Amino acid sequence: MNPIKPTIKTELVSLILLAIACSASFYFYNNFPEQVPVHWNFKGVADNYATKFTGAFLFPIIIIFMYLMFLFVPFIDPKKDRYQEFGKIYHILKTVLIAFMVSIYFISSLIGLGYDIAIGLWTPVLVGLLFILIGKYLSKIKPNWFMGIRTPWTLSSEENWIKTHIFGGKVFMIGGLIMILIPFVPTEYQAWLLGLTIFILVFGTTGYSLMLYLKNKENGNNK
Repeated sequence: MNPIKPTIKTELVSLILLAIACSASFYFYNNFPEQVPVHWNFKGVADNYATKFTGAFLFPIIIIFMYLMFLFVPFIDPKKDRYQEFGKIYHILKTVLIAFMVSIYFISSLIGLGYDIAIGLWTPVLVGLLFILIGKYLSKIKPNWFMGIRTPWTLSSEENWIKTHIFGGKVFMIGGLIMILIPFVPTEYQAWLLGLTIFILVFGTTGYSLMLYLKNKENGNNK
């Protein structure tokens, strides 16, 4: 039994995006200069380059691998029976992540072709929107080993999982809003603001999960 039950409806958008990215990769390869930018600093200035082959094909390969991972990992998840409880959300988030990756690929590739695109603006905005969408659906994800906030305490307690994901959803949405604002603050503060956002997302959700565990332990509710 397939734990995520993919259908044409759930896979069509992702497959179209993959087809567009893969088709475009040959165009980019034929039109890229010998060296293309693959990384930019906070000022939007390229600071690392790769061959046109890497620039054209590496990202599509990564996206294909990501898509296949979404399809096959649930089969080996010890909690695969829970996927049917949030199958719709699983497919939505899968499509959102594929769309995000394809968007980043096209932005960086168009810059490689010489188009003047403010990557320092678009990348934080896209990441922020991604965080907001993840936050919107995070509370609907049921316990599993592949998707969600997976800590020792959420994976061992259904109550901890639920409360942490409700809290985490709010944190991700706030983090997303901060990410969107990053391009509009002075450059010298952008790295600091990014670091603060990541710290809140990672340690805020993990710390909240641990706090719930310790609170329940103190009350004698943990096994």
